Amino acid sequence: MDLRDLLNNQPAAAGDGQEAAKPSPLSSLKIDLDFYSESIKEISSEMIAEGYTLYPIFVAHQHDVTIGEVILDRSELNTKWTINASSLEEFVDKGVIQSDRKAYFEKNFKKAEDFMCLFVVVPEGANFVFYPFK
Repeated sequence: MDLRDLLNNQPAAAGDGQEAAKPSPLSSLKIDLDFYSESIKEISSEMIAEGYTLYPIFVAHQHDVTIGEVILDRSELNTKWTINASSLEEFVDKGVIQSDRKAYFEKNFKKAEDFMCLFVVVPEGANFVFYPFK
């Protein structure tokens, strides 16, 4: 899934009998990801080079989550989103990704040199998104 897919999945605009569309909180995520891009790419490269994982996953959230380690804290950086660093292995260990789906995830994982793999957590749920590095 692409971040634009999530951004475009908003309620209908006012005037057609529905409530006016509120700006998606994911709009602020795109701004933060562009700001964080260089740091995330560096951490991703280090995770791979040090043999920690071949599949780095970055958890984007605005509240407490119990997966990964905080690497970019919104309160310290005056941004809207906090980013945690994690891995496919941790997601499998914690049951977020079922072990029988691990191979499928690996097959569909985009090149870590070009894309950050995000697990975006919002009140409505969570989803994986690949976002290109700047």
